[in-house]
Amino acid sequence: MTATPTATKPAPRFVRADGPDKVTGSGRYTADLTLTGALAAKFKYADVTHARITKLDVSAARAMPGVFAVLTQADVPSVKFGPFVQDRTLFADGTVRFEGEIIAAVAAVDAATADRAVAAIVVEYSPLPVVNDIEGALAADSPLVHAEWADYGSILVRDRNDASFASIAKGDVEQGLASSHLVVTSRYVADGCHAAPIEPRAVVAQWEGNKVTIWTSTQVPFDARAGVCETLELPNNRVRIIVPHLGGGFGGKCGFHYEAHVAALARVAKRPVRLVFSRREEFVAPDRRREGIVYEFHTGVDADGRIVARKAWLAIDNGAYTADAGFFSQLAAMHALGPYRIPNALAEAHLVYTNHQPSGSVRAPTAPQTCWALESHTDEVARAIGLDPVAFRTLNAVDTGAEGPSGQTYGEIGVQQCIEAAAAGAGYGNPLPDDEAIGVAIGWWPSFSVPSGAYVKIDGDGSGQIITGAQECGTGAVMTLRQLAADELGMDPEDFELVYQDTSVAPYDMGATGSQTLFNNGRAVVAAAGQIAEQLRNLAADRLEASPADIVLADGTASVAGSPDRGVPIAELAGIAAGGELLIGHGSGMPPGPPPTVGSTCVGDLGMSAWVAPQFSCHAVRVKLDRDTGVARVMHVSAAHDSGTIINPIGAQGQVEGAVLMGIGQALTEGTTYDDQGRQRNAALLEYKLQTAADAPPIAVHFVEINTPDAGPRGAKGLAEAPNVATAAAISNALAQLVGAPVRQLPMTAERVWTALTEQAAQS
Repeated sequence: MTATPTATKPAPRFVRADGPDKVTGSGRYTADLTLTGALAAKFKYADVTHARITKLDVSAARAMPGVFAVLTQADVPSVKFGPFVQDRTLFADGTVRFEGEIIAAVAAVDAATADRAVAAIVVEYSPLPVVNDIEGALAADSPLVHAEWADYGSILVRDRNDASFASIAKGDVEQGLASSHLVVTSRYVADGCHAAPIEPRAVVAQWEGNKVTIWTSTQVPFDARAGVCETLELPNNRVRIIVPHLGGGFGGKCGFHYEAHVAALARVAKRPVRLVFSRREEFVAPDRRREGIVYEFHTGVDADGRIVARKAWLAIDNGAYTADAGFFSQLAAMHALGPYRIPNALAEAHLVYTNHQPSGSVRAPTAPQTCWALESHTDEVARAIGLDPVAFRTLNAVDTGAEGPSGQTYGEIGVQQCIEAAAAGAGYGNPLPDDEAIGVAIGWWPSFSVPSGAYVKIDGDGSGQIITGAQECGTGAVMTLRQLAADELGMDPEDFELVYQDTSVAPYDMGATGSQTLFNNGRAVVAAAGQIAEQLRNLAADRLEASPADIVLADGTASVAGSPDRGVPIAELAGIAAGGELLIGHGSGMPPGPPPTVGSTCVGDLGMSAWVAPQFSCHAVRVKLDRDTGVARVMHVSAAHDSGTIINPIGAQGQVEGAVLMGIGQALTEGTTYDDQGRQRNAALLEYKLQTAADAPPIAVHFVEINTPDAGPRGAKGLAEAPNVATAAAISNALAQLVGAPVRQLPMTAERVWTALTEQAAQS
């Protein structure tokens, strides 16, 4: 059975609520906020990667004129925190484990004074062995990053430096490999990289009595509030998080950390305190960067090219602390098996402590680099068995009714249509110059199903308001909520004001993470607006002497079905309601439960072995290579996506285009390098090469619209992360054709491509 695209009514164009402020420059970001008497905050960082603190003296800093507060771990509650492993304190507590660890925090009258105070803090260390190698950290004789690991609270399967182990097993992989006509083995290594949002992190905190208000550039305000409450031992109703405009995040601004430091400084100083990161701090301090991973694959196929068995082993660089990466081992295991029919499968993934900066949620965590490795390996398998790469994927990829690698049976999905659309859009199979090639890759990503809430109200003049806990980080997902409310109530999206990004006003939402905003909060808004729609139909039925079931809400009017001349404006009904029961709705939109799996077993299961409303994609990328220098340039991208029903086509296309450009950077230029002590060597935008508008190729976007019942609103799936998954892999497969062999380390820089060309020429 093959899924078929569904026709949808084009969504209306409308102005984003935050658009004019951002375009004109009048919008205020956290770093723009100024409060009377605000102090400047600065941190003292470790600048070593693994050591015991033998001396910490802040007396000189505290005695300096203009310094209002200097804090260390001794000045805050002794709380270990972490969503999966409680392995961290706000400040270093006796041991330093990466270069960006915070030793102390200062609040002073201005930034220059704060800098001098930080310089006056005396810290002495006793060095500890540096754990710099991901695979080596798993050895039984490796030094421990956390000597006391066994005493930490955790819900993970752990052992020494193995912070989280997960496996997915189905069938008998060893027997499957033994019975295969052909087995291909590959090894790939992906470097870590950064989210690198243009807006630096910023936090402003102000106490009023025993309550603190924190303005912060976070993607997850409710998570930030929870972290402040936990580490400073405060109840939720004494902490308010407000997010002004957010200048991008890409997952790097998920989680909690610096809000508590600044709040603690403000409480001691009895003045507002403001923290703004420098660009170097953006690189070395946050505990959210994309994880480096080492991969080994074994895939067996029969004589016709059908996959018989796949075995994958992964070592994931967790860094010094686990942050939100605890579930990455299971997530990466799923990506290592891929959206393929595999009767015998085994994926084993280790999340490994090192003395690197901690890893965490960056756009589709573990997925782009794992897709790059797996899909590069998949092209190797296709070539070995003599099949065209597109034909191999068409033969082996899952389809409607198929069983995936973890035993989940898929409903109506569009991966096969994505393969067809992407290849056709790229002109796959047409003649090309000998310095160009087209690579193809498929990828997938879950739709995260979590609770969310919203309020909708209609005022007496007929204007509407949506109050949501959802967070807007530039994706436009929150803006699309106006469309959903308008569709439900027969109004115009422009009729609605959005109130969002304030934990003291709105109901809970997970935040701008996991591609979940429209998927979950959209259901909440539809449910809330549906309550108002029922009220309006009852009011209109009384006025029009009709049954509520016969009332149609459209074009700002409530009218009787089949009699458009019998109607009353919604604004008039709202005015009537203002004298009695107000038009207020609330909803939380029950999240879909996890799909069942059959015939597989999982170790370290955290809910990632079966995916609600999975998204599928295929990218076909044309690449041009200068063989004399190893410089590759992406000439054209054809990106096809099954993201369910598309609610806002303009916003959806923008998401794909932005993610593709991010994927090009991950493929060719973006990667963190370390010295032998685990310090970053390229922690600056001059050395860390981001893609810009000048690097952007033409991008053709194709949506295979598959209505996904009981998923997101109107059959929608998530969208923000999936387009980032397959780009680097498709570029890799194009380069492999041009080089004559895969480039086995990500990013595939000009130097690495040139080296692969040289090695291939020597072998020839």
